[in-house]
Amino acid sequence: MPPDISLFTLALLCLAALAAGWIDAVVGGGGLLLLPALLVGLPHVPTAFVLGTNKSTAIVGTTAAAVTYVRKTPIDLGTALRIGAAAVAGSLGGAFFAAGINSEVLRPLIMAVLLGVLVFLLVRPAFGTAPPPSGPVPRRRILAAILVAGLGIGFYDGLIGPGTGAFLVIALAAVLHMDLVTSSATAKVINVCTNIGALTMFAFQGTVLWQLGALLAAFNLVGGMVGARMALKRGAGFVRGVLVVVVVVLLCKLAYDQWFAG
Repeated sequence: MPPDISLFTLALLCLAALAAGWIDAVVGGGGLLLLPALLVGLPHVPTAFVLGTNKSTAIVGTTAAAVTYVRKTPIDLGTALRIGAAAVAGSLGGAFFAAGINSEVLRPLIMAVLLGVLVFLLVRPAFGTAPPPSGPVPRRRILAAILVAGLGIGFYDGLIGPGTGAFLVIALAAVLHMDLVTSSATAKVINVCTNIGALTMFAFQGTVLWQLGALLAAFNLVGGMVGARMALKRGAGFVRGVLVVVVVVLLCKLAYDQWFAG
């Protein structure tokens, strides 16, 4: 636990972890809330430790959400695990290079990715709301999902992390033609794999604040379980609405921090 962290800061980080778990379970991207909160709350902690601690927190809530989804909605677990295996390799590679990331470049990087997601969602209002086509998924689509959602997004998750769940939801819906609820459920299984790969590398490098991570993980766990149940109950339209709201709010927040508060 960082010795200079105040109880007020710790309480705010716990609330951020709770909200991030809920967001991550519904649509992914909880790290877009938790990672900036950690960067602000731990200004003197090296970036690699912030990234490692964020991953130790996120893996708990994501796992709880994945279990909830798998128990209550049908998904192709075999396909999810194949993509997840590629995601482990990708996230290990990304985490290996994460030690060289400077916190000053994180904010504009996240903003650029968020803007791309927002534009995509706005120009495709019906995206992810139609039921998936019946029949087996063509192998070429599965291969494309392994390359894009597995290796590509897995690498991003290990390197930076925020938004991984949301990007997985969008990639799976676009490549495999899933509805957003099924895509979100599948994304959680894959996201657990990326978290395992990245956390393994951070742990090997000794860049995880385990005590702080364990405390935040407890709140993230509760948020993840509640969020998964709400997404299953309310359907794809609810998931898409939350995704748009989350992206807009976080983009505005990061823009303000970049140009007015920094």
